[in-house]
Amino acid sequence: MESKFSGGVGAIFLFCIWAPILCVISLGLATPFVLCTVIRWICDNSTIGGKSYRFKGTAGGLFGRWVIWYLLSIITIGIYSFWSIRNQIRWVIENIEMVD
Repeated sequence: MESKFSGGVGAIFLFCIWAPILCVISLGLATPFVLCTVIRWICDNSTIGGKSYRFKGTAGGLFGRWVIWYLLSIITIGIYSFWSIRNQIRWVIENIEMVD
């Protein structure tokens, strides 16, 4: 099974610059937007087994969940963060669909 990634280094460079800055300036509130943007770009530039994929998730769809996971992580002094990471990965995977 052949896999290809066609994304350019320029976009990766820009993600590495603006994503952390945006998250810091927004006090973390832009994290769902940044995550969705990066995952969408990865899916748009990837093929696995000759098939293309599309990320259908939205920042709005993630935001409410993300706030709850973030607050639970704070309340539990970081213990819930392990489940939070798992839930974020699960949400991303559930929002990827095959195009072809």
